[in-house]
Amino acid sequence: MLTFARLILGWGTVAAFLLFSPFLLGDLSSSLYAALLFVGLVIVILWSAFSVVGEADHLAEMLGEPLGTLILTLSIVLIEVVLISAVMLGEKQVATLGRDTMFAVLMIVLNGVVGLGLLIGGLRHHEQSYNLQGAGAYFAVIIPLSIIIFVLPNFTISTPGGTLTIAQEIAFSVFTLVLYGIFLLVQTGRHRGFFVDPGFDPAKPRNAHEVPTATAIGKHTGLLLISVLPIVLLAKKLAVLIDHELDVLAAPPILGGVLIAMVVFAPEGISALRAVTSNQLQRGINLCLGAAASTIGLTVPAIVAISVLSKQTIVLGLAPAQMVLLATTLLLSTLTFSRTRTTLLEGAMHLVVFFVYVTLIFSP
Repeated sequence: MLTFARLILGWGTVAAFLLFSPFLLGDLSSSLYAALLFVGLVIVILWSAFSVVGEADHLAEMLGEPLGTLILTLSIVLIEVVLISAVMLGEKQVATLGRDTMFAVLMIVLNGVVGLGLLIGGLRHHEQSYNLQGAGAYFAVIIPLSIIIFVLPNFTISTPGGTLTIAQEIAFSVFTLVLYGIFLLVQTGRHRGFFVDPGFDPAKPRNAHEVPTATAIGKHTGLLLISVLPIVLLAKKLAVLIDHELDVLAAPPILGGVLIAMVVFAPEGISALRAVTSNQLQRGINLCLGAAASTIGLTVPAIVAISVLSKQTIVLGLAPAQMVLLATTLLLSTLTFSRTRTTLLEGAMHLVVFFVYVTLIFSP
């Protein structure tokens, strides 16, 4: 019943903007009206995103791990790409938007959500276990991709200011897609066992509320797609409001990417925290590290394609302080996931790095 209520709200909002867009967005001179419209639209998008999470959870129960979290992760990345594309193709073009959004996702996921999850899990369960091989596979993708995309452009000499030539952008995008594709083959194929709980018994029946028949799987897949579409259709409207609010507040441009990252990852982040609280650390890791890997592996080629087709310049290289935060995050993450059990100490360390990142947004 709740799913249908979310669908009605999402599609009703789409219909309202299709019919009355000139009236709703025509005059944003009133700061209060613009702020309320922005908050309302964010709530609708988040509400629809929670519907996506709910359907993905049903599929996760029926299909098992890691396919369940993979479906959710790919759905969230689709929403992220759509929102970034809407802002990039808007009137106010921000060359650093894609970079800022992807970096914000990494900081929110690898430090904010992982830190809070490990802290809560440590307080509630003392120590939690997970599959070390799976975490190692995630970071085997995350580390090289993040260095190539966010750091290397600052040291190439063909173009200045953290940018790449079109040939370099296309080549790096192809390499990124190939590596992520190989990772997906590993995750869903011969090494699928790396991404399930070490105590998982494949002979034990799945705890699914529905029998995993083709009909049930098709139903929830259809509901998932229908839940994603309102977010896609409302992305352009949200982009207009984000540009307006940043101008009114005279906020730093990086805040636009942070807002998109927060809207996109909020449902998945809450799902990950719920899993960790329920002592399902492996599912939480699959959600968090999967989001980090797919953000780079799929979002980078998408924004490169948009920049090439629209003839926009995109900046991928991070500022020096951000490169330090990225290096610290990757080093800390490899230490955190170098043992088979975690404690609240690792969570506290990740949260410190996250709060440093938030501080630097407003006081660089």
